[in-house]
Amino acid sequence: MRSQPAAGIVRLTLNRPKAYNSLSTGLMTALQAELDAIKAERNGVKAVIIAANGPGFCAGHDLKEVRANPGRQQYEALFRQCSMLMQSVVALPQPVIAQVHGVASAAGCQLVASCDLAVAADTARFATPGVNIGLFCSTPMVALSRNVSRKHAMEMLLTGDLLPAARAADIGLINRVVPEAGLADAALALAQQIAAKSPLTVKIGKEAFYRQIEMPLAQAYDYASRVMTENMLARDAEEGIDAFIEKRDPSWEGR
Repeated sequence: MRSQPAAGIVRLTLNRPKAYNSLSTGLMTALQAELDAIKAERNGVKAVIIAANGPGFCAGHDLKEVRANPGRQQYEALFRQCSMLMQSVVALPQPVIAQVHGVASAAGCQLVASCDLAVAADTARFATPGVNIGLFCSTPMVALSRNVSRKHAMEMLLTGDLLPAARAADIGLINRVVPEAGLADAALALAQQIAAKSPLTVKIGKEAFYRQIEMPLAQAYDYASRVMTENMLARDAEEGIDAFIEKRDPSWEGR
């Protein structure tokens, strides 16, 4: 479900509340379509919030749907679809903020970890509990292990314990913890803060961040230097620097 709470901000709301927003094939297809549409729009959308209706953020995969249609081909298609969805969040030019309440578990925790930023209610909890049902959270592990340290990731993956929001913030899984009543406002305020920046600069920076982080140190510096050189040649960089020197607000053109 798509809404626009403020100029330049799109909120995508998971809307399977009775199923704790578990990632059915249908829900993943709908979310993928929205992300693809936002990417194709290019202009206008400056930040995206992923939120959820009901008592929790996302309970992971829809296990009833999974068990109703067993088989290697079906499982391969399911995890391929989910992996593509998570990578689409990372590849989206606009920053994506998870607005988390209730429980985010398994693939739901993976979705939080895949988002660029995450704001959570102080009552939220996080887990990768697949080990408890004989199914190690291997695909959630990919996003989780790129957000938190190895030992913290392994502890979550091996125990399946629910982490309170404060602990999730301590280990770097989420950015901010706020009172539940102010969650939507806090996520929107963060999105608006980002939306006020040059959209071109944010796009360049997000892409560069994820590319360099997988590189060896020297290669990362070479790549980042090339990116920064190109960024310096952009009109928005010239405008931003001039505005800073002249002590005025910049006027972004996105080029």
